[in-house]
Order: sequence, then structure tokens, then C-alpha cells
Amino acid sequence: MFVVSLTYRVPDEIVDFHRPGHMAWLKESFDGGVFVASGRRVPAVGGVLLSNVDRATLDESLAKDPFYSNGVADFEIIEFNATTVADGYENLLDS
Repeated sequence: MFVVSLTYRVPDEIVDFHRPGHMAWLKESFDGGVFVASGRRVPAVGGVLLSNVDRATLDESLAKDPFYSNGVADFEIIEFNATTVADGYENLLDS
């Protein structure tokens, strides 16, 4: 499983310019099963994505994000093994 932390590296007006493309990419990625959760960081200095796909699929998807391809944000990818989850989230366990 992967946690992807985005940190904006450009002024807010540039983030806002690329946000519609980012949101369209995000919807497509959710529809394709790449992500299981996402949201804005608090304070709003970036975002967080949670993915349960293999690294190659994740990298391929991230490369299509306008925030990535236009240098809007830095991306930190943290891999971890999910060994314990709440009831109903067993699909997130690493096998």
C-alpha cells in the first residue's frame, strides 16, 4: 500500500489553474481503481492519496496528473504493509 503526500511548490493561483485537470485525473484514477482515498492536507499545503495498487501502476498514474507533469507539487511516496485494518477494510490488507 502507498501513501502519496503532495506539497504545493507554486503560488495558489497556479495550483488553482491546474486544479480542474487534477480533479479530472483523480476521478479517472478512482474509476480505474488506483486510489482508495484522497483529500487536502490541513492546512491546505497539498494533498494525500492512498493507493493499494502495485508501484508500477501507481507511477504510471501519477505521471498523468497535471500537478505532477506541470511541476505544481512535490510528491513523496511512502510504501507500507497494511497488517491491521478496521472491520470492513480487509481488502486493504497485504497478503
